Amino acid sequence: MKHLEYYVICGALLFSVGLSYAFYKKSIAEERQILEEATYNLVNTWELPELLNEVSGIAWVNDSTIACIQDEEGAIYHFNLNTGEISYDTVFSENADYEALALDQENAYVMRSDGRIFEVLDYVGDNQTVQHFDTAFDEDNNMESLTLDPKSRELITVAKDEGLEEKDLKGLYRIDIGTRKQEEQPFMTINMKDKAFEAFQKKDAEKTFSPSDLAIHPKTGDYYIVDGKKPKLLILSATGKVKAVHELNPFHFAQPESITFSPQGTLYIANEAATGVATLHEVTLEEPKANSN
Repeated sequence: MKHLEYYVICGALLFSVGLSYAFYKKSIAEERQILEEATYNLVNTWELPELLNEVSGIAWVNDSTIACIQDEEGAIYHFNLNTGEISYDTVFSENADYEALALDQENAYVMRSDGRIFEVLDYVGDNQTVQHFDTAFDEDNNMESLTLDPKSRELITVAKDEGLEEKDLKGLYRIDIGTRKQEEQPFMTINMKDKAFEAFQKKDAEKTFSPSDLAIHPKTGDYYIVDGKKPKLLILSATGKVKAVHELNPFHFAQPESITFSPQGTLYIANEAATGVATLHEVTLEEPKANSN
């Protein structure tokens, strides 16, 4: 009887190992196929600490550091690309739904989902001061995007859900950080009925593309806007023309929530943990293939 139990246990173990190996091979094969069909390449990938499972905004600091926020805490973290650890943190406000981060040298700007912006002056220094101001947006707009235009030193934002315009459009707005005033009219709009979105059209037009963050390419001036609901990356020219829409496979981009560039044009995209772990990818893009959406 003992021999029988031994053989049963060994058989179960061998079956488990074989099944695991089969899934492993399937996973490797799936990833290879995904990368062959993708219009992007993953140059580097970092697993973010558990503290950043809800990463919602990132901004480039220097060659070894990415500033991060997460959507449950009023804190800014520095993620070290060399060590894979958090090297610095600072609290700027009470816990709330913080969704976007932009840096202007030593000053940080954090947008809450209801459109309020927290200005954290000297955020890594000894003389940190925090103030806030409101924009024309509120919780119905579900704000998740913020970046700094380095040339004009203005903040740029766009609504994730409802815009301030008709449902077919989502406008990009400038906010002067000196006066804290938002321009009344968008300087650029995303048209939900643009041909580039044909494969993604929703009955409710505003759901066709849901911006979760944006960044400006430092060399070309193009606007890169990521959608975390159905992962994709929209590229607009400096004049607002759609240049490309890259589908981001959930295998690599479970929930892309934030995006930033280095001054040299290196692209980084961060993903919330979703059902796995939070990740940061260094990404390069290819020209979309002829059969892509």
